[in-house]
Amino acid sequence: MNLVKKGEQLAVDYLLDKGYFIIERNYRFQKAEVDIIAKKEGLLIAVEVKTRSSNEFGNPQDFVNPKKIKLLVLAIDNYVVEKKLDIDVRFDIIAITKEKKGFNMNHIKDAFLFF
Repeated sequence: MNLVKKGEQLAVDYLLDKGYFIIERNYRFQKAEVDIIAKKEGLLIAVEVKTRSSNEFGNPQDFVNPKKIKLLVLAIDNYVVEKKLDIDVRFDIIAITKEKKGFNMNHIKDAFLFF
């Protein structure tokens, strides 16, 4: 299993453990992909998983740039319309860094707001 897939599976396991319900994985719309779409406490949560082998070039969450955010918003907007949902949406990032003895995970809730 490559590092990206391993990171996504770690994130799913973490979210399930925290009481989230996983609805979709790797939802694609046009050029966008939402790694995980989950639900918890009446919220639809779009989760971007960023996995890195080290922090040498910055923290994983630093790689979620404005273009990526725009694509995520576009994709989740389409998902909500496609599924005819009336629900509030939150955008989270799960940043995972590989370490000598396992992985370090940082769950950033409400990672960015959109207007």
